[in-house]
Amino acid sequence: LAVILYITLAFRGIPHAFRYGICAIAAMLHDILIVLSITAIGGQLFGWQVDSLYLTALLTVIGFSTQDKIVVFDRIRENSAVLRKLPFEKLVNHSIVQTLQRSINTQLMTVEFMLLSLALFGGITLREFAVILLIGLASGTYSSIFIAAPLLVIWENKEWRTWFHRGTPQAA
Repeated sequence: LAVILYITLAFRGIPHAFRYGICAIAAMLHDILIVLSITAIGGQLFGWQVDSLYLTALLTVIGFSTQDKIVVFDRIRENSAVLRKLPFEKLVNHSIVQTLQRSINTQLMTVEFMLLSLALFGGITLREFAVILLIGLASGTYSSIFIAAPLLVIWENKEWRTWFHRGTPQAA
């Protein structure tokens, strides 16, 4: 709820700012489900447990995921003021292309390599923490680019019906 309110207030200058918050939450649910799935698999295979270190990793994934989505949405907001005549889907695509290098470089160069080395060379206690963060942060970057922004385009263009429409197969 706090994320929706923050994004709505931060993006109040653009129409339908509430939609940005809802799309961020939907993509964040994806990230949380990925972390929960990895934890369930790790619990079955390696005896991982839900403890304070796990909750720290989960909250870190949520924080990084939210920040990634805000960066992408902020670029959409900046470009919407400059590129007004562009259709919304092209504006979002242009914004994603602009933030793609930043997102990948931030994740790969700073976070993922450090977590990978921690997972490979760290102690058994830190290994679970590092693996959860490694997969969760990669999922957060993925969902910012490939889930949150496309959901926003679908919602802004009112394509829900066509997106979920299941037509009857056409005869050839």
